Amino acid sequence: MNAPAITQSRQTVAISTISRDAALSLIDAARAACRDIGIEVTIAITDAAGHLKAFERSDKAAFLTAEVAIDKAWTAASFGLATQKWNEILENGQVAQLAHRPRLVAVGGGYPIILNAEVVGAIGISGGNAQQDHDACVVALKSQGFELQ
Repeated sequence: MNAPAITQSRQTVAISTISRDAALSLIDAARAACRDIGIEVTIAITDAAGHLKAFERSDKAAFLTAEVAIDKAWTAASFGLATQKWNEILENGQVAQLAHRPRLVAVGGGYPIILNAEVVGAIGISGGNAQQDHDACVVALKSQGFELQ
């Protein structure tokens, strides 16, 4: 007796991810939002899997902001949650150990990029305080027509 054929649709999953052009436009929008707030930052955009897609560090941004921005975006892409929400989550003793994950950043400034209710990437901004970084993410995402949580 022959085994049933496995169709390709059961072996793969199609996912949407942010395009290069959209990532670059989001960098521009975030740069403008940060300029309006008055902060020098690093901006990182990742694809849906958390891999770096676009990146920019302003001339006066501190060097540590580069890694932090990338990790904020990675954190936001990983669970589709803004990094600002991780403080609350980590208060729960059952998940508190996640705070020890090397790339997890639990401060504001990382936000998932959502289109049609699907995470297609994430943005991370580092250089201001946590609220400024978060606010710049929100302004940039709104300006480019992405959905907010």
